[in-house]
Amino acid sequence: MIAAGATVASLLVQQRMDPLDNRILVCHALGITRVGLITQSERMLTEDEAQRLGALLQRRLDGEPVAYIVGQREFFGLPFHVGPAVLIPRPDTELLVELALERLPPSGRVLDMGTGSGAIAVALAHSRRDASVTALDVSPAALDVARGNAALNQATVRFLESDWYGAAQGERFDLIVSNPPYIASGDRHLSEGDLRFEPSGALTDHADGLSALRTIVEGAPPHLEAGCWLLMEHGYDQAEAVRALLAAQGYTEVQSWRDLAGIERVSGGRRP
Repeated sequence: MIAAGATVASLLVQQRMDPLDNRILVCHALGITRVGLITQSERMLTEDEAQRLGALLQRRLDGEPVAYIVGQREFFGLPFHVGPAVLIPRPDTELLVELALERLPPSGRVLDMGTGSGAIAVALAHSRRDASVTALDVSPAALDVARGNAALNQATVRFLESDWYGAAQGERFDLIVSNPPYIASGDRHLSEGDLRFEPSGALTDHADGLSALRTIVEGAPPHLEAGCWLLMEHGYDQAEAVRALLAAQGYTEVQSWRDLAGIERVSGGRRP
């Protein structure tokens, strides 16, 4: 319980809370910056501030992700609005953006499959103003969030409601990227931590964890220019299986790339 009259400095020693989570929630509740935690350390909370902060801290103690509580998460140096309709962008996915930027030709056309919050598509469009970026998602609610994030970051992205390639019939691209649902049905991680609050359809394919990846690999050739890349994020133990999917479909230069933790996080190949 947070008491009125408590100082900002005293709030930073909450014993039941991760220190970083605690600082984020204090800043959010009080409307101050991280610098304000220092410069306003002796500021005392009003009754309304104490109640507001107490409610936020309890939500976190109940397991709700901090990003959903504050409604925002940074990704690739940009702010993104997030909520229960979309996955929370994670630093691991920045590897996919970096690889995509290296392989996107000048004035290239890129397709982001299952865009969710729009993090990948918006980061690409923001970094490469010359590119033509299209992003698909089957969820209208997710697309609403993604459109808002494109506007927030002044990025030009074409968003389409689509079940995978459905809305892209007859179109071809110079690069296809995706961070699809890849957690297998029944995986214990789905009932742990932040994943309990995120949309299950964006996390699991409700099958073996490879069905969405398989659909993307098999469906890409009619939409991908010759010699261009397909890049996909996947689970920590799926790189070998994804490389096999790519090789079986005739992709060349098939390989996987490791994230900062040394885990093979992204795999891809080029259409012959």
